[in-house]
Amino acid sequence: MRAVLGYLAGTSPHDPVTPFALAPVTTDRHDMKPEHLELLVTRVMPYGKYKGRLIADLPGPYLNWYANKGFPPGEIGQLLALMQEIDHNGLSSLLEPLRKLHPREEP
Repeated sequence: MRAVLGYLAGTSPHDPVTPFALAPVTTDRHDMKPEHLELLVTRVMPYGKYKGRLIADLPGPYLNWYANKGFPPGEIGQLLALMQEIDHNGLSSLLEPLRKLHPREEP
């Protein structure tokens, strides 16, 4: 997991993973930070068919639809792009430790 976090953060897997100041989310893999992964398990979709669902819980076909249509501007679009990339590459299991740190209470 350290290697993937390092890859997403644009650092070597041998660099220590330390807390970073929250940086803007971006689709450029060299600017991604570990906190962006945390946002995927804490932010909910604010509109549309899946309104209220965690970004990390959005179905792959929905994320792929956005990838083809174009992601919305701003943080939500950047998080959708990140989640689509993670889902597309079969890396969703990387989010499991973060889900355990941030359990979501059912409404």
